[in-house]
Amino acid sequence: MQSIIETRHLSYRYEKDRVLEDINITIPDGAFLAIVGPNGSGKSTLLKLILGLLKLQKGDIYLFGQEISKFKDWHQIGYVSQKANSFNTGFPATVFEVVLSGLTKKLGLFTFYKKGHKAKVYEALAAVGMKEFSHRNIGELSGGQQQRVFIARALVSEPKLLILDEPTVGVDAENVQSFYQMLSELNTSNGITLLLVTHDIGTISDKVTHVACLNKHLHFHGDTEEFEQLSSDGLSKVYGHDVHVLAHNHEHGGVKH
Repeated sequence: MQSIIETRHLSYRYEKDRVLEDINITIPDGAFLAIVGPNGSGKSTLLKLILGLLKLQKGDIYLFGQEISKFKDWHQIGYVSQKANSFNTGFPATVFEVVLSGLTKKLGLFTFYKKGHKAKVYEALAAVGMKEFSHRNIGELSGGQQQRVFIARALVSEPKLLILDEPTVGVDAENVQSFYQMLSELNTSNGITLLLVTHDIGTISDKVTHVACLNKHLHFHGDTEEFEQLSSDGLSKVYGHDVHVLAHNHEHGGVKH
């Protein structure tokens, strides 16, 4: 099975501050990996390195089997940041227009969009349960709805990998579970490989296939079943304070701080 992402002995520092040390992660095709760890653990830096937003200092990154320096097919990677928490609600664009703009990376900036392209917008919106909102102004939506639209924007170019950085920021607590269910369906039904940075491991532990615990060093990297067998002491060493592993089932479970 091909690896979608592979990091080898990856290290990174900001001036004298070492934020990543010898990180080796492999994400196979079709996986749903959650990266967890305390604030300042290097999660965002790792994402920026994978997305080519930071220059490698030490180690290697391979995307779809290619060295990142030679990788050109960036349209195969969709990225969703913590946009919903800071989005300008007065932005004058419809949901349809926001998602359509996601095609510029694949087709170019000055493109005449054809009927087939518009059909892809509706397909992407349907995949995240937002098709009926296509003609609503983006600013009229809730934070969770906006985040679904941004995921549709990332999906419209038909990526094979979707990277999400704390996607539930701005999502109401009662809607978090349905949001993660949507991501799980994108993974299982659409066959999209997902890489997710989250603090909600207790909520999503029955959705992901793999977990990586990061705190400058990679303290754990394995499948979800192995993660649930970690001792509380083992997790506490990662987080730097007491963490308790709760019994896992389909409604509750995961990590308690």
